[in-house]
Amino acid sequence: MKTRTDWLPALAAFESAARHQNFAHAAEELHLTASAVSHHVRKLEARLGIALFQRHARGVSLTTEGRQLADAAGSALTDIDSVVHDLHSRRDDRRLVRLTTLHSFTNSWLTPRLPAFAAAHPDIRLHIDTEIALTRFDDGGPDLGIRHGPGHWQGLVALRLMGETMFPVAAAGLPGIDRIGSAADIATLPLIADNTRQGWHDWFRHAGFHGVQVDPRYVFSDSTAVLEAAAQGLGIGLARQRIVAPWLASGRLLQLPGPELAGRFAYYVVHPAHRRLRPAAQAFVDWLLSQPPG
Repeated sequence: MKTRTDWLPALAAFESAARHQNFAHAAEELHLTASAVSHHVRKLEARLGIALFQRHARGVSLTTEGRQLADAAGSALTDIDSVVHDLHSRRDDRRLVRLTTLHSFTNSWLTPRLPAFAAAHPDIRLHIDTEIALTRFDDGGPDLGIRHGPGHWQGLVALRLMGETMFPVAAAGLPGIDRIGSAADIATLPLIADNTRQGWHDWFRHAGFHGVQVDPRYVFSDSTAVLEAAAQGLGIGLARQRIVAPWLASGRLLQLPGPELAGRFAYYVVHPAHRRLRPAAQAFVDWLLSQPPG
């Protein structure tokens, strides 16, 4: 006897009833009535010529044959569900863009602009990774990255997104801030730094002060931590123009007197050179490159 496709509703009802050992609970799960579930089960029993359930006053229980069919039906329906879910996920992945970038860049520049992207591309989903370590662009890895650096990385296409400048900032309430009139005065107050390769030494040299002893009181691994420490009044931070914008706009930080230092590095959108970008990732790249830097 071959199992026909018109058996599937009856098998689904039976499998649910067998799992719950209760027709009413199966009906609730399948959005049917209990009588409809009972009808499907009796139809299946009639076709097979065997009893699948023992009916008694307290409810139902599986017969030996019913248990055998329940195990097979449960396994088969689980396999079908798994395949359907996998196929659905693959379809959804065509509209998924996986991005790896910097925590500071994400919070200060990218996230405030994402509502505009969502409005323009409501069908594209973003997964954003802000781990410090550089992510490998292998199979199953991210589609894109936004990196801060010289603009050339082996095996990656690098598209320049924007440059930056660096300048000193502090909270309006920092003790001694009212005495700052030039770059030389900044060296007299506590300095806050991060671990980047361009910092206070470069800024003081650019300002024309070559003999300044730079000994930051606080050093952080993340640029946003520098800005938050400065906003708390711990000292003067050397800010990156793109990252500090929200702090300046809110008034939590002020730009101090002194020159702006052109950043040695810039921000780049990168992706593997060996594979073509999917349409969703290309749409995100095009949107990024169309954004004004400020």
